Amino acid sequence: MRAHRVHQYLLCGLLFMSLIATAHAAEGGIHVALAPYIVGYLFGVPITSTLITAWAGMFILTIIAVLVRHRLALVPGKLQSVMEMIIGGVYDYMADVLESRTLARRYFPVVMTIFLFILTLNWFGLFPGVTSIGQYVEYNGAEKFIPYLYPAATDLNITLAFALIAFFTIQFSGIIAIGAFKYAGKFINFSSPLNFAVGIIELISEIARLISFSFRLFGNIFAGKTLLVVVMFFVPYVVPVPIMAFEVFVGFIQAFVFAILTLFFIKIATEEPAH
Repeated sequence: MRAHRVHQYLLCGLLFMSLIATAHAAEGGIHVALAPYIVGYLFGVPITSTLITAWAGMFILTIIAVLVRHRLALVPGKLQSVMEMIIGGVYDYMADVLESRTLARRYFPVVMTIFLFILTLNWFGLFPGVTSIGQYVEYNGAEKFIPYLYPAATDLNITLAFALIAFFTIQFSGIIAIGAFKYAGKFINFSSPLNFAVGIIELISEIARLISFSFRLFGNIFAGKTLLVVVMFFVPYVVPVPIMAFEVFVGFIQAFVFAILTLFFIKIATEEPAH
């Protein structure tokens, strides 16, 4: 019970520090930009603050994976038991959806990695110091603040990268499951004019998933970050608390939706084409 209270106090402290940091960043006025902030260049390639945040998220997940791996035991403790129950539950759910434990074993690492990575980036973007620690640079005769860290999902390049990973995973899963020719037959069918039209519509909807995947994640996280900055500018320290808590929930939901849609589309791709 005492440990639970300590965790609550730490969470409240982190939220308060994050509010102060966001208010400090908004002191100079409201500034919202669609283009990612460029911190520097590496061999001519721009390094953005959202890319650094993505690297930080990968580092955090790697450290957690190494620590968990070294603490695994044949007789699991309470934390390991809970984690095994969660992972086992997700694996069983995927097996039920895909109707195959073999397919679940094959695509579980991809779907789970997508969920954990997006969740880490979304929650990391709410930490104190993100968007508020950086440097001022000269830009068009005026000083411009460049943060070192910025929520990764507010960069359309990163959400599009996630969408491409999910898209190609879905396509390869269909090709591996039913064969290249049968899978192509879902989109190119010359048996009748109606089937040809339906196949073209299916092909367009398949490509449109790139847009829906990337813009859904980008739009929700970018809108939430913008709302938080606006509220912090006008009514700092009090009103943003429930909004910050809501953003924690939104970050989880967006990661879950992205992963679950990937799973469902894999299920559709691995099914035999209807005749």
